[in-house]
Amino acid sequence: MPTKPRTRLLYVTDLAYPARGRRYCDEDIFLTARLREHFDLALCHPLDARALMPGFDAVVVRNSGPVLGYQEAYDEFRAAALAAGTPVYNPLTGRADMAGKQYLLDLTAAGHPVIPTVDDPADLHLLPPTATYAVKPKQGADSIGLTFTAAPSGPAGEILIQPRIDFAYEVSFYFVDDAFQYALYAPDPARRWELTPYEPTAEDLAFARRFIAWNTLDHGVQRVDACRAPSGELLLVELEDLNPYLSLDLLPEPTREAFVAALTDSLRAFTTGA
Repeated sequence: MPTKPRTRLLYVTDLAYPARGRRYCDEDIFLTARLREHFDLALCHPLDARALMPGFDAVVVRNSGPVLGYQEAYDEFRAAALAAGTPVYNPLTGRADMAGKQYLLDLTAAGHPVIPTVDDPADLHLLPPTATYAVKPKQGADSIGLTFTAAPSGPAGEILIQPRIDFAYEVSFYFVDDAFQYALYAPDPARRWELTPYEPTAEDLAFARRFIAWNTLDHGVQRVDACRAPSGELLLVELEDLNPYLSLDLLPEPTREAFVAALTDSLRAFTTGA
């Protein structure tokens, strides 16, 4: 009886991207080594994804770096994948970082627990009173262009303005599909990527799940980044649904193995329609 062909995955990553405090290449070398046990797989740089994807059953976008550095190529890749019906993981229907930062404004307007955000200096009165504001480009990523100022300025619609919050710590919740996998936090706010395992409360998980539900992705890896405000509540910092770094090297082995198994099952279901 002939063997059923294995699913062919094109795994998109920038192994040389110089991330601060993180080594993208190590994470993707580890993950691809494990995924090869179940799929036929090849790695490529994000600039090569459009040209190479016709030879594969699906494209997996992982640690590909901020698309701001290759926006035109990324837009062409998206358009080509949608036109050809090529499955992309995470699916291209994400409503959060995948679609830009507008979601922070939408979530603010809808009253969700997010750091209050506006995109026009004329709307500062809509934010809580503060001595200092965080200002960053609306199309930015990875803290590119972030500044702190007492008097925000800039073109309306092109910047994001938020009150600078004296938070206790940042915490990230990691999901595969809609299933929670693990949480990590940075006890020292000045060292964002010095992370340690975090045991979430039921309230913490309910907070994170509301944003996973809001995003409505049936499949994919998502990271919910939050900060613990002085009031004690969690506030959303970012919902990363494009290519979230996973910090797998910081996990206990059983947790890391459980994540690999969940990702494998998710990719299998995504590529087979199961």
